[in-house]
Amino acid sequence: MPFVRPTLAELVSRIESDLTSRLQIDSPILRRALVRVIARASAGGMHGIHGHLDWAANQLFATTAEAEFLDLHGAEIGVRRRVATFAAGAVTFTGTNGTLIPPGTRLQRSDGASFTTTATASISAGIATTNVKALSAGAHSNCEEDTALALVSPIAGISSALTVAEAGISGGLDAESDSTYRSAILSRKRNPPQGGALADYKKWVLEVAGVTRVWVQPNYMGPGTVGITFVQDDLEDIIPTPEMVEAVQAHIDDPSRRPLCATVDVYAPTAVPLDVTVHIVPDNANVRAAVIAELQDLLLREAEPGITIPKTHLNEAISAAAGEFDHTLSIPSGNVDFGPAELPVLGVVTFV
Repeated sequence: MPFVRPTLAELVSRIESDLTSRLQIDSPILRRALVRVIARASAGGMHGIHGHLDWAANQLFATTAEAEFLDLHGAEIGVRRRVATFAAGAVTFTGTNGTLIPPGTRLQRSDGASFTTTATASISAGIATTNVKALSAGAHSNCEEDTALALVSPIAGISSALTVAEAGISGGLDAESDSTYRSAILSRKRNPPQGGALADYKKWVLEVAGVTRVWVQPNYMGPGTVGITFVQDDLEDIIPTPEMVEAVQAHIDDPSRRPLCATVDVYAPTAVPLDVTVHIVPDNANVRAAVIAELQDLLLREAEPGITIPKTHLNEAISAAAGEFDHTLSIPSGNVDFGPAELPVLGVVTFV
C-alpha cells in the first residue's frame, strides 16, 4: 500500500505518546510541560524531513520532476531541452555618404531590447543596410519591418533614428518550457526508436529548433515514401518558411537518421482559416475574449492536415469559455473537412 505522509499534528501526538510512555508519566501533561516542548520541536524537524522525502520522490519520475531534474531525465535518453535562440535580421541606417558603421554598434528598441551590428557598413546614397543580432536570446527580440530603433551611442554623420529592414528581425525563440519538454521526454520513453517508425520521424523533426507540432504521413506518394509537415507555434506566422522546410529536410536526410530505403518529403502545410459566427449570452468583451481563447486552444489540440473538425467540438469549446451561459453557433453550419495538406487555423470570429 502507498505510504501516507503523516501530518504535523499526527507527529506531535506520536512523539508525546512515546515520551509519556517511556518516562512512565501517568498524570495529565500541562500545556507548557517539557514533554510537549520536546514533542513539538522534534515533530517540526521530522515533518520537514518527510516533506523533503516527498519532494525527492517526485524527482525520480519525469511526470513530476522539476526543471533541473527534468533536464537529467532527458539527458539520460538523449532528449535535450531546446535552448533559446537569438533573433537576427537587417537594419537600415541613414546619414552622410561615406560614413562607416563599425561592427558591434549597439542599437536599442523603445522597450529596451538591444541589438548589435555584425558587419561593417558604409553609407551610400544616404542609406546603408547591415545585419544585426539580438544581444539576448528569446522571442521578445523579434521585430517587424519598420520597427523603430535608436543608436545607444551617437555616431557622427549617422542619424540616431533607425528602422528595421524589409525582412524584419526574426529567429528569436524562447527556451523550451517545462511542459513541452516533459511531453517530449515522455513521448520518447513511450515510443523508443524503431528504425523509422512514425514516432521516430516526429522525434527527429522536433529536434530542429522552432518546430512545435509535427504530422507524419506514411505512404505519402506510394509505398516507401513518407510525408512530413510541421508548424512553428511560437512565431506569429506558424507556417514554416521555405528555408525552414529545407533545414528540416536536411536534418531528416542525415544518414544517421533517415532509413536508407525511405523517400522522405518535407513540406509546409497550407493554412486554411476556419471562420466562426456565434451569438453568445452574455455578450461582453471578457466572454468574447474567452470564446476566442477556447477556440484557439481547440485547434491547437486537434488541428492537423486532413482532419474533420466536428461542429460539436466547436460548441463544446465555446461552452467552456469562462462566463458563457448560452450560445448559438451559426457558422459553420456543420462539420468542416480539410484536405490532406490543409491545416485549419482560426479565422474571423464574428459575434452577432
